[in-house]
Amino acid sequence: MSASEQLKTLENRVFELELENKKLHDTVAYLTRKLYGKSSEKTSSLPVGQMSLFDEAETTADTKAPEPDLKQVQGYHRKKFPGQRAELLKDIPRDKRLCTLVEMDCFCEECNTTLVSVGEEFVRTEIEFIPAKVRAIDYYRETYECRTCRKNGKPYMEKSPMPDPVIQHSMASPSTVAWVMHQKFVNALPLYRQEKEWQTLGVKLSRATMANWIMVASRDWLFPLVDLMREMLVKEHYLHVDETTVQVMNEEGRKNTTDSYMWVYSSGQHAKHPIRLFEYQPGRSGKYPQEFLKNFKGYLHSDAYAGYKKIPEVTRCLCWAHTRRKFVDALPKDVHRPEATFASQGIAFCNKLFEIEKTLEKLSSEQRRLERLKQEKPVLEAFWAWIYSIKDKVLPKSKLSEALHYALNHKEEFMNYLNDGNCSISNNLAENSIRPFTVGRKNWLFSGSPRGAAASAAVYSIIETAKANGLNPYKYLYFIFSELPGVLFRQHPEFLEDYIPWSQDVQENCK
Repeated sequence: MSASEQLKTLENRVFELELENKKLHDTVAYLTRKLYGKSSEKTSSLPVGQMSLFDEAETTADTKAPEPDLKQVQGYHRKKFPGQRAELLKDIPRDKRLCTLVEMDCFCEECNTTLVSVGEEFVRTEIEFIPAKVRAIDYYRETYECRTCRKNGKPYMEKSPMPDPVIQHSMASPSTVAWVMHQKFVNALPLYRQEKEWQTLGVKLSRATMANWIMVASRDWLFPLVDLMREMLVKEHYLHVDETTVQVMNEEGRKNTTDSYMWVYSSGQHAKHPIRLFEYQPGRSGKYPQEFLKNFKGYLHSDAYAGYKKIPEVTRCLCWAHTRRKFVDALPKDVHRPEATFASQGIAFCNKLFEIEKTLEKLSSEQRRLERLKQEKPVLEAFWAWIYSIKDKVLPKSKLSEALHYALNHKEEFMNYLNDGNCSISNNLAENSIRPFTVGRKNWLFSGSPRGAAASAAVYSIIETAKANGLNPYKYLYFIFSELPGVLFRQHPEFLEDYIPWSQDVQENCK
């Protein structure tokens, strides 16, 4: 090899090492931002000066205007409006507490005449906390006898009816099971902490007992409702889906450290009856949503995970919030680098789409479709043209390159939401539905068994669907456990329809 060839080889190697060094610096900056930086993707939380593609106010602002002096800045004043306190307390039961003089002090200090009340004055309002109480209820039932039949030699006796228990041969009541579920799955309070709370109330209730209550009550009363809502869900035309990891112990043939998954399936934003269903599965294979959504035909909103391609006869609508997140991740620490301009332009395109969407929320489906074609399609065409113009100018395998190719490789799926006004521009609905699970997971960490994970999925399904339909989750769980055990829904499945969240009785009793 000649000296010139050796020099050329060394120059290429130096260039490769410089690129690798730059990518490593970007990776360190990205991970540092993920670990210590703000998690918000809002434009206001990003570095100043980057979001300018569609921001006329920013581009026309006088950048030479003097900074305000500290003396010119007024202090912060809490915003108040008439009736604010009354609005906060409008649904709280009220008691009147009148403070009076005791009889021995009810006299005039001047002439010793007995004082007479001439009116009362309002002073203040306080919120009183009443601690929970636990009591044991002993059930008896009365026995009746027909004395006439007994005299005639035909004894006839009858016993009074009894409410069916939520769990056979257990001291559990509808209120205790509903409260344990509410504390864990709404307030994210693990069972070991609940165990300590029960002890302060004078009850030695172990976490194992509470876990068994959750599994048995879910199996007997929640699973049938979830199955019914699943039948209704697949008849919808617009669905959202997402998944997240969960650690499940004692899975057959798997290590306890192996990731399992909790899937969430949601009806569309404009569905008549909102449904949020969770399903535990040991893996992330596409066969799981394929089986769950069997017989579903319509628009499916999701991220770009390839497993969803296994679902037949669906039109995939990918999430633009994920695309924006890719560009946010591509923002370098140094805002003066060329990559910062490209990344901020990508974010600005996405922000413009979301800004337009906000103005279309109250329109009909067809009007929304037409306005999207009129207002958003030009932005999308400019976005794709911009990507084609810069994709060869960015560093290969960088975060920015990843963002560009993520959008470009799924262009058709990103454009599909324009076809129908009932489609959504993002999959935030499913992500918001699964967020309570991810928050709870930080506290209770894992499920003790596959049965426990399946029960958790059923409880989350009931709770999140209840919230989506404007119900109080505890009241709805209590209603189910107190009313459903006496219903012969296994012989007459149609009876279950009276217990789904949008039924008239549930709406009247569980608000």
